Amino acid sequence: MTEHPTSSLDDVVHQRVRLGILAVTKEARRVEFTFLRTSLGLTGGNLSQHLGVLEKAGLVTIDKGYEGKRARTWIQLTRDGRKALEDEIATLKALIDQLEGAEEDTDPG
Repeated sequence: MTEHPTSSLDDVVHQRVRLGILAVTKEARRVEFTFLRTSLGLTGGNLSQHLGVLEKAGLVTIDKGYEGKRARTWIQLTRDGRKALEDEIATLKALIDQLEGAEEDTDPG
């Protein structure tokens, strides 16, 4: 028997906020902390905690600097981060395919 697609979900990536961080960050070369916080509807502290998990896993890099006189924090996906997101999406697609196939098998019409 083959493993169910859910067994391939990555707990670090699959968590809703972290998946959101990776998805938004993939859409740009790098993304600013405030933009992520606003886009995902998070508090600064909550976002920081999730970014720490992703950084520790090697999925994002965090760069601090200045834009003019304002302190800024930028987040960028690493190569491993891109791969982890791609793998998660592939696993979710496999799960959807399996579930849709099961619905077709049980559809009486």
